[in-house]
Amino acid sequence: MRLRRVKMAFDDPDYIFELKHDGFRTVAYIENRECRLLSRNLKYLQFESLRESLAKLSVRDAIMDGEVICLDTNGISRFSYLLGNKWEPVLYAFDLLWLNGEDLRKLPLVGRKDRLRRLIDSSECSRILYAQHIEGRGKEFFKEVCERDLEGIVAKHKLGIYKDDEIGWLKIKNPKYSQAEGRHELLTRRK
Repeated sequence: MRLRRVKMAFDDPDYIFELKHDGFRTVAYIENRECRLLSRNLKYLQFESLRESLAKLSVRDAIMDGEVICLDTNGISRFSYLLGNKWEPVLYAFDLLWLNGEDLRKLPLVGRKDRLRRLIDSSECSRILYAQHIEGRGKEFFKEVCERDLEGIVAKHKLGIYKDDEIGWLKIKNPKYSQAEGRHELLTRRK
């Protein structure tokens, strides 16, 4: 699912709103006690210790959409920590597309998120976080996110299926997000 940027937060009872963390978007493929992390640019992400932890989930197979992030001591995602390899990354999982041979993409988003929450709650994996959400109240949530200097929010139709189409998911970014400053230099130094 692509993220389409919109300028203004909105309220809508048909939408859920999630925190937009600052990391690498990834789809995690778990099968035969192995895990692969594929970026939105179709590149394999290394993060070996994270892959090893996710591979231990008690599933036959699973596909999750999420963001690989590193959290500071206050629980705030720090993009620069991902580049330094000094912090242990986690998967901030926000969607479950496949589980134990069952394709879940045609289920409504809230149904997929419920299955994801149950999977994470029943696991003993400390390296995966469930993406909590708020229903309907995007403006209030976005205001709080900006006051805390976080990246932004993502709006998703709660009954939406997982299909890359013109609607997709909507991102609303904090225009004063301090970690965005110098981002180009960080990525250039990494290459």
